[in-house]
Amino acid sequence: MPQIKFYKRDPIPMEMHKVKIVQKLNLLPADERLKKMYDAGFNTFQLHNGDIFMDMLTDSGVNAMSDNMQSAMLRADDAYAGSETFFRMRDKLEEIFGIKYFLPAHQGRACENILATYFVKPDSCVIMNYHFTTAKAHITRLKGRVEELVADAGLIAKSDLPFKGDMDLDKLEACIKKETPENVAFIRIEAGTNLIGGQPISYSNMKAVTEIAKKYGIVTVMDASLLQDNIYFNKIREEGLKDKTPAEILRMIADLFDIIYFSGRKFGFARGGGILVRDEKLFHSMEDLVPMFEGFLTYGGMSVKEMEAMTVGFDESLDMDIISQGPQFIDYCVKKLDEYGVPVITPGGGLGAHLNAMEFVSHIPQQQYPAGALVCAMYLCGGIRGMERGTLSEERNADGSERFASMELVRLALPRRVFTLSQTEYVIDRVKWVYDHREMIGGLRFTHEPATLRFFTGILEPVSDWPEKLIAAYKAEFGEDQ
Repeated sequence: MPQIKFYKRDPIPMEMHKVKIVQKLNLLPADERLKKMYDAGFNTFQLHNGDIFMDMLTDSGVNAMSDNMQSAMLRADDAYAGSETFFRMRDKLEEIFGIKYFLPAHQGRACENILATYFVKPDSCVIMNYHFTTAKAHITRLKGRVEELVADAGLIAKSDLPFKGDMDLDKLEACIKKETPENVAFIRIEAGTNLIGGQPISYSNMKAVTEIAKKYGIVTVMDASLLQDNIYFNKIREEGLKDKTPAEILRMIADLFDIIYFSGRKFGFARGGGILVRDEKLFHSMEDLVPMFEGFLTYGGMSVKEMEAMTVGFDESLDMDIISQGPQFIDYCVKKLDEYGVPVITPGGGLGAHLNAMEFVSHIPQQQYPAGALVCAMYLCGGIRGMERGTLSEERNADGSERFASMELVRLALPRRVFTLSQTEYVIDRVKWVYDHREMIGGLRFTHEPATLRFFTGILEPVSDWPEKLIAAYKAEFGEDQ
C-alpha cells in the first residue's frame, strides 16, 4: 500500500482508482427535504433515493464494482443446476478460506436464517461478542437467547483501544458454565462489530475464544461480512501481523472457525452471500435448507452475474490498496469531526463514521430515540441519509417495555469507491453545523411500530415542531436552495 506524500500540504486520503461511470446527484431545497421527511415517516429507510444527496445509509450492496468485476458478469452461466459460475465461486472461496464445503444464499441474513434454523432450539443460547440486528432476530424468532460478551472497554465511545470488538474471555467461560455447553447453540464472532461502530476484533482474541469453544465442544461461527475491514486493522494495529499479507491473515483467521458465513454485499462488493462449512457431515445435514429457503444448491437465490462479479471481488477484498480506502476515509472523517468537538466513536473503525448520539443530543431521552432523531436532522440539514444504530434498532422486551441500546449511534457509511474527498468534506461541514445547533433537535415517537426489525418499516413523528424550527435556522444560514 503506497503512502502518497505531498509537497505543499499535509497528507490526505487518496482514491486509488479512477472514475469511469458517474451518477448524477440531486440536492433538494431545504423545504422539500422537510416534506420528504414527513412523507417518509421520519424513517430514513423510507426515503426515495432520488430525494437524497449523499446516501450514507449503508455500504451493503452499494459499493462500486471495479471494471474487472463488471466484465466478469458477461461470462455468467445461467444454468439452473450445475452452473459453472457456482463452481468458479466455490473454488475461489476454498482457495482463500481453505474450507471445501460451500452453501450459497442470497445474502447474509439468509445465512443467519439457515444457521438459526439448524442450531437454535427454544431457550438455547447463542454467545456473541456483539449482536447484529438480523442475526438476533432470527435467533429470538426461534425462542433462543443472545448473550453479548464484548469487553466493557469496547463500549466506551471515545478511546484509543485498537480492538473494541474483543470478547471478554472471563465472561465467556462463566457464561458457558452457567448455560452448560449443551445449551450453547454456537459461539458467533462478528468481524468489524457493526452496532458498536464497525470496531474490529483482534486475531489473538479470536484464537482465545475458539480455543475455549473447542475445550467445551461448542461450534464456532464467524460472521465475515466485514472481514476485509477487520483484516486491514489486524495488519496495521496488531503486533505479529504487520508483515503478513491480507491473504495470510484471512487464512489464519479462517483456520480457527468451524463455520464462516458472509454477506457478499460487503465482503466481495456484490449482492449475495454464503456459508462455508468445514465438516462434511455437518455440511450435508444443512444443505437441504438451501433449496427449501433460497434456491438450488448451485445458485442459492443469487443472480449468477452477481456471483461472477463477487468471485472477482473476493480477490479485490484481499488487495491492500483497495481495502485500505474505506478505513482511511473513515479515519479522516472521524479525526476532522473530533477536532471540531463533535462526539464520534474513536478510533475510526470500518463501515463509516459513527456519531455518538447519546452525547450529541444528550437532552433527548432514550425513549424518544435520540439516534433516530439525529439521523433525521442530518437529512434535513444537507440531504445526507445515515442510519440509526441505537434503541430504535432494538426490539422490545417480551413485556412490551423498551430495550434501551448500550450505544446510540448514527452511522454515516462510506461505501467503497463511491464518494470523493470533497463530498466527505461536505458531510463533515454539515455535521458540524448540526452539532452547533443540536439543542434545536427534539425526539421522535412511533405511529406505526412493527413487532420485528421495526427500524426498517416503522413510521414515526416528531414530538414537537422541532423540524420546522431547524429548517428555518438552516435556511437563514445557507439560503433557500441548500
